[in-house]
Amino acid sequence: MRDIVYLDQIEQAEALLKPQRIEVLRQLAEPRSCTEVAAELGQTPQRVYYHVKRLVEARLAGQVAERRVRGIHEGIYQAAGRSYWLSPGLVGRIGLRQTRDLLGLGHIVDLMEEVQADVAALDLTRPELPSVGVSGDIRVRPEDRPAFLAELQHTLQDLFSRYGGAEGDAFRMAVVCYPKGDPDDRSAQDRT
Repeated sequence: MRDIVYLDQIEQAEALLKPQRIEVLRQLAEPRSCTEVAAELGQTPQRVYYHVKRLVEARLAGQVAERRVRGIHEGIYQAAGRSYWLSPGLVGRIGLRQTRDLLGLGHIVDLMEEVQADVAALDLTRPELPSVGVSGDIRVRPEDRPAFLAELQHTLQDLFSRYGGAEGDAFRMAVVCYPKGDPDDRSAQDRT
């Protein structure tokens, strides 16, 4: 079972985006038969098999074993991943995007699409993938945003120059700043 399964085909999205099928997939976090899943969900084994068959066709689950029960071969199935990412490319661009403004949310969406595709392309079967995640909150007054961005770019460029040699593991770094929560709710909280 992979940690992440990247869904980039419309058939995969269609197979996954049904509430009952998602429940079946959750039950398949551990290897189980359709009969076992049916008992857990209060469904008939035939109904569960219908959903499992669609999940297998879409490569969201797979048969991992088979056993003989009362003279019948029963498949044992397991989900393909622990989590599933839906490619933004399935929806595509709607309307024309304005020029890439580094201070705009559209730029963050573009960047996140790149990061999502890069992570999905990693060999997740490797025992250890060197990675790091850093997150934090910061408050910047509107009039200080351009200076903050300039200093952040300068700091990152300094890191890139200092550690950007030709040796060692190659890493991609993405830094995003976006509003935390609803700005109207935040202003109400600041006044109290």
